This record gives sequence, C-alpha cells and structure tokens, in this order.
Amino acid sequence: MINITLRAGGLTLFLFLLGSDFVLGWLNNIKSSTQQSERSVTSSSDQSCFCHLTGVLDDCFCDIESIDVFNNFKIYPKIQKLTERDFFRYYKVNLRRPCPFWPDDGHCSIKDCQVEPCPESKVPMGIKAGNYNKYAQDTNTVTEIEDCVQANQLGAINSTLSNQSKEAFVDWARHDDAKDHFCELDDETSPDAEYVDLLFNPERYTGYKGPSAWRVWNSIYEENCFKPRSVYRPLNPLAPSRGDDDGENFYNWLEGLCLEKRVFYRLISGLHTSINIHLCAKYLIDEGWGKTTWGTNVKEFRHRFDPVETKGEGTRRLKNLYFLYLIELRALSKVAPYFERTIVELYTGNTEEDAATKELLLQVFNETKAFPMHFDEKSMFAGGKKEAKILKEEFRLHFKNISRIMDCVGCSKCRLWGKLQTQGLGTALKILFSEKEIKNLSENSTSKDFQLTRQEIVGLLNAFGRLSTSIKELQNFKTLLQDNR
Repeated sequence: MINITLRAGGLTLFLFLLGSDFVLGWLNNIKSSTQQSERSVTSSSDQSCFCHLTGVLDDCFCDIESIDVFNNFKIYPKIQKLTERDFFRYYKVNLRRPCPFWPDDGHCSIKDCQVEPCPESKVPMGIKAGNYNKYAQDTNTVTEIEDCVQANQLGAINSTLSNQSKEAFVDWARHDDAKDHFCELDDETSPDAEYVDLLFNPERYTGYKGPSAWRVWNSIYEENCFKPRSVYRPLNPLAPSRGDDDGENFYNWLEGLCLEKRVFYRLISGLHTSINIHLCAKYLIDEGWGKTTWGTNVKEFRHRFDPVETKGEGTRRLKNLYFLYLIELRALSKVAPYFERTIVELYTGNTEEDAATKELLLQVFNETKAFPMHFDEKSMFAGGKKEAKILKEEFRLHFKNISRIMDCVGCSKCRLWGKLQTQGLGTALKILFSEKEIKNLSENSTSKDFQLTRQEIVGLLNAFGRLSTSIKELQNFKTLLQDNR
C-alpha cells in the first residue's frame, strides 16, 4: 500500500514539475548520472557523499530527487530575489544580549566575525516607523507614520488609522501571546537592538571554531533534544571516547522515541547541516594582499559529510536538511492566506517597491501550495488531548530554550545568522500549530488570535531562503566532486 502511495505521489509530482523540456532533460541527466554513480561508488570516494542521498525520506512520503528539482528550478530563483527586497534585507536584532547559561567567554576577535550595523539613515522610513504590515490605502502622510509609531509601541502587528483598530492595538498589548512563541524574541525597542543589512553581512565561514562553538551545539543537542545523558550522539567532540561506536546505540534510542521527539532532533540536525553547507560554500580561501576571498571548499565539505570520514553520519545529516526543508515549506503553504488578504501590505514607504515585493511573495506562496508531497503535520500531537498538550508545550519550551542559546555564540556574524534561522524555524512551527486560527482570519479586519511581527516574517522567509540555498549548493558540490574524479 505504501509503495502504491509513493508511486502515485511521485507520478503526480513528476507531472507537476515537467513544465519545460529543460527540466525534463535535467531529470534524465540526473537519473543517468545517479545510475552511473551507483555503479562506480566502490571506485570513487569523491561521489560517496551523495551515493546514499536518494529515495524517500523517513517520517514522510517525499523523495529527495523531487525536492531537488522543485527547489532548484521553481523556488530558489524566486526566494533569492525576494530576500534581496528592502522589506526582507533589513533585520533588527540585539547582538549584545548576554549568554543566559554560562559566563560570557568574550566575542570573537577575528575581523570577519564582526557585523556592520546599518546606519539609521539607510533604513527605509516605513520600516523604522514600525509601519511594516500596513493597510493599503493613503500610506504616506505624517499622521499615519505617527500612528504607526504608536502602534509599534503597543506591540501591534497590522496598523491602520481607524479608532476601532487603535482599540484593537490596546487589546493586543494586553494579550500575552508568549504561549504561541517558539522563540525568545529580541526586544526591538532596546537601545542595543540595531538594524542589520543582511546583504552586506552575508553568512559565511569566519574562522570561528573550537571549544566555544562546540559548547553551543553540544548544549543544544545534549540538553534540549529529549536525550538522556547516557546516550551520546555520533561524532560528539565533547563526549567521552566510545571506541568504535558508529552511532548504533544513539539511533536505536532515537527510533524508540515518539514521532514528535524524532522530528525535533531531525529539525535541529537539519539546521546544523544547513549552516555547515553555507560555511563550506562560502569558505575563507585567501587573505593575501589585503584582499579576502571566499569560495567553495570541497575538502571541508567531504570532512563534514563524507560517509567514510563521518562513519555514515554525513548522509543522515543531509537527509535531515531535506526534512527541515519540507517542514518550512509546509509552513509557508499554510500561512499563505495570512498574506493573501488585500489589507496586508509589506510597507517600506516605497509604493512601487512594496507592490513588487508582495507580488513576488505571493508567487513564492503559489509555488509552495502547488507542491503535492507536503509533510503532514497532523500526524504530530495526535494522541490523547491531555498528553498531546503536554508534549506540545514541552516541544515548544525546548525549542525556545535553543533560541536563547544563540545568545551564547561568540562570533557576532554567526550569532546574527543563528538567531535569524532559529527564529525562522520557530515561526514555521508556530504557523504549523496555528491552523485553526489561520483558517478563521477575516479578509478585512485584524485578528489577535494569529499575528506575526515583522521580525518573525523576515526571519521566516530568510531562514527558508537559507535552506533553499543549501539544497542548491549541494548540486554545486556534486558537480565539483564529479569534476575532481
């Protein structure tokens, strides 16, 4: 029965994606190259990173090859353009928050770890005014901007000039929605919060590594992934020596968990994998003659993902990246109705720019909704009401704790992108578990039952953009490894 379902789903997706002869040709090439690599895997260690990265993912009915085609041809070009828009490139963040879990060991002194804040004069007026999710009429008067500042101070998400909405702002201020948050959100009114231009501070390898970086990830995995201390994850540099343990003990434990806890681990592993791919793709290659050069580092990629060097762990990590991609893809498809309403405008103060940004965002949503093999989040927290509620809250608090650990990252640029991508995933989880509230949204009025801050919106789309980039980069690494044969 499962095989029949998979064949039917695969055929549906195959017909959906064959929009051009180019894609068809690409599929045939991939099929051919995959078959060739499988035949030659014993003689080519260069291709071993990918020889097992194929087929259906665990805990869902979607195959890796379908995601590759969908992402690289339909999503990646659009999400790249979207995240370059003014609304999505400016992110307000507090990089000075102290680590809440251990004494601060100082910030990285490497120059490439530093983040260059954006001067206030370069931030679009509509964003600075807090008028970022705006009703679509008469947007450029001084009175409106003043009202938007007031709305922002009250914690409102959508802003308007009507008395009725002003009352709603006050109501929202009283409404504690912390129970819906999966992340510890930065206080944007803090004097330490600054706007950062994400395009001018790209995610890449900065040289930040060693015990400080290990401690962050170790705390995430060992203390927040529902794992007993007696079970050690594979290749943990801070774990006691386990001899020739290839992770069998760990994965036996993992498979014994309920779906929700397995999903949690795979999301964190997928996020870690995605970040590692970004660092391998934008690695510090040369610092000669006063000029810094970044580029792909195939050796580092092999070190992190080759099954031989990682004792089989590399393939699992890459599959978890695809799983995380499906989770965030599903969240985008679910939240589309929130943005499709005519009252919602992504406001920066530039009318033409704002209209083009929303149009591009809706194009991305249309692609996500058309994807036929989504992860079914309804399979989660589906037990008894009381047990499901407890488990969901435990799930939320564990992830919220991870978002707080991001304030312990010593490299400012790593902290910036870690906070943004963690917040994006937290927002995706908030969306997936707010289905009823999203369905009940009114077309022409605001709602306090489901709301997104600009911080959450920017985090959500940029985080998904990073995952999309990771999958695109995998294709690049595959080509480079073939060329090195």
